[in-house]
Amino acid sequence: MEEPTIGQLEREISNRIRSLYNAKLGQRIGRIICHFFDTQLAITIENSVTLAEQTILRSGNEILAEKVRSDLDRIIKPLIQETIEEVINKPVIELMSYTSLTSGRTAIIVILEQLPVVRNPRAIPKTN
Repeated sequence: MEEPTIGQLEREISNRIRSLYNAKLGQRIGRIICHFFDTQLAITIENSVTLAEQTILRSGNEILAEKVRSDLDRIIKPLIQETIEEVINKPVIELMSYTSLTSGRTAIIVILEQLPVVRNPRAIPKTN
């Protein structure tokens, strides 16, 4: 079987994260951008804040909204890490994420032990 391209892996990760948010949080997220940079993976997700979080935030209870987001992150982060490891067949060393309740965007940085095996490894930007 032929190895995937880096673009195919990025699209597969994006699609699986979209499905994960829908299945686990009931959230239909917006655009996802997913790019490898050497042994790092950067992911941005638009419209990642749930309706419940938005409602709590609009009611003026920012502290509760942040607590709900923190709890959701604690649930979803291991699932995202597991999904990425499954797609690239390599271990994740660290996964860091931040969600802005005001913009509705989530940023995820993933640190990998090594690059995934792909057909076009030269297409992955290298860090200096």
